[in-house]
Amino acid sequence: MLKFIFWSLVAINATLFAYGRGYLGHFSGNEREPERLLNQLNANKLAIISPEKANDASAAVASAAASARPAPEVLACVEIGSFVLADARRFEAQLAPLNLGDRQSRHNLPGNEVSSYIVYMPPQGSKEGADKKAGELRALGVTNYFIMNDNSPLRWGISLGVFKTEGAAQNQLAILMKQGVRTARVAPRMSGSKLLAFQFRDVDTALKAKLEQFRAGYPNAESHACK
Repeated sequence: MLKFIFWSLVAINATLFAYGRGYLGHFSGNEREPERLLNQLNANKLAIISPEKANDASAAVASAAASARPAPEVLACVEIGSFVLADARRFEAQLAPLNLGDRQSRHNLPGNEVSSYIVYMPPQGSKEGADKKAGELRALGVTNYFIMNDNSPLRWGISLGVFKTEGAAQNQLAILMKQGVRTARVAPRMSGSKLLAFQFRDVDTALKAKLEQFRAGYPNAESHACK
């Protein structure tokens, strides 16, 4: 009997020792578990941060995600033509709700016959560039010139005279070269046609799709990048 009591006490003490060391787990999930914390992976890398830092981190992730989104494609210039006058007016009315402002322009398409010859300096890229070139002409003693500011391909170029024949234009070019003008040239001017075209600048994907939708209603109209 005494042996039974002795070994029972030994077993109870061994059980209590094992429980105290955490070898048998815990019966309550709310109790502290030092052994389990010690066995966690990378426990030393866990850190508690303030709500402000958490918000800053969330904002940084959102900003990075927004930056990763691809920017919409932007085309430099799109031209749609050709239109007879009645169709051009109808097309223009369809464009009105888009409020494109100076991103939209209309011009006559060139004809097939030479009407005259122009002596000119190529486009300078902007009004400021054209004004600077005009100042250089004045310094050379050239006063008969005109800055072209229409929506033609020669916009911001400088006209140095228009002549009925190519010979007369070449004579004027020779005179200018003697005065020191080096970049002037001669080109034929085509007679204007009755057909019209529209040009659109800063065209993104959404606007291009809308323009194509309108263009589809005109079987003779085509779209292409501006020359």
